[in-house]
Amino acid sequence: MVTYHINKGIGRTVEFKGLKAQYLFIFAGGLLGILVFIMIMYMAGVNTYLCLFCGGSGSGLLIWLTFSLNNKYGEHGLMKLGARKKHPKYIISRKSIYRYLKSNVKNAVS
Repeated sequence: MVTYHINKGIGRTVEFKGLKAQYLFIFAGGLLGILVFIMIMYMAGVNTYLCLFCGGSGSGLLIWLTFSLNNKYGEHGLMKLGARKKHPKYIISRKSIYRYLKSNVKNAVS
């Protein structure tokens, strides 16, 4: 039986076959979701070959997408991408121009 080792040094993230951190959890959760979906399809009476095709193609797509995201964004890239979407595009200030000048004059005098 083949055993796979998941090495994690002190201060380093978990890595398995090149997948790091959150991509490993996305990969495992996706495969579990595909397995449950295929089991439901099979119990509902869907053709066995259709179940096999959906499972194989879904797993292949999940593997390809997970590894491509891992290569594109890196270890913390998805979190940075999510944080970037929450930033405002621009900041609106509704102060009058007089108030800006007034505060700058007080700072210049002091």
